[in-house]
Amino acid sequence: MPETAIVIGATGGIGSALVTALEAQGMNVLAFSRKGPRPIDILDESSIAAAAADVATGSQPRLVILATGLLHEPGLMPERSLRDLDADRLARSFAVNAIGPALVAKHFLPLLPRDGRSVFAALGARVGSIGDNRLGGWTGYRMAKAALAMLIRNLAIETTRRAPGAICVALHPGTVATPLSEPFRKNLADGQLTAPADAAANLLRVIAALTPADSGNVLAWDGRTIAP
Repeated sequence: MPETAIVIGATGGIGSALVTALEAQGMNVLAFSRKGPRPIDILDESSIAAAAADVATGSQPRLVILATGLLHEPGLMPERSLRDLDADRLARSFAVNAIGPALVAKHFLPLLPRDGRSVFAALGARVGSIGDNRLGGWTGYRMAKAALAMLIRNLAIETTRRAPGAICVALHPGTVATPLSEPFRKNLADGQLTAPADAAANLLRVIAALTPADSGNVLAWDGRTIAP
């Protein structure tokens, strides 16, 4: 029987590519999204709990990938300076990029088996690294992704007590040709923009190579650890 993988955010550019790639590997993929046969809203805990309960009736997943994130939307763009800070927009970024993933982890991590290797991975971002921040700006997104990195570290510590083989990581996919990156591509050098299918392949390659020593870290698409 094929192993089960869960992709949350399965209709996004990276999420849909991950679903396709995992199915090509022969995995049983449960694809969750806001609109689809398996609905989930990461800002609604009752929706998350219902989705997790649906999974719990089947085989235990060995892989959970949270392929969600928010950089911009109508009325919300990354801040260029302190003058652009707005409480509602900061809260919106935290809700999608940090609070939602925390609630997903609350309900989906207990579904991972106690024995053997399993992986919980969320999409992180290099700009969430405090040590790597040399440009400033994008305050809300940076703060929220830094919070996600702390969440992953906490999850790694707590999950290991229940399931020693479970690995929790955040993964930076690079700049991918999705709607999230579309407004910010003008000055990219040749080769810096990655197709969703290639990004999915990169991320799955990193996931396949993960060991327990990686748990709690943020890793880039090439497998390198990103400084906190």
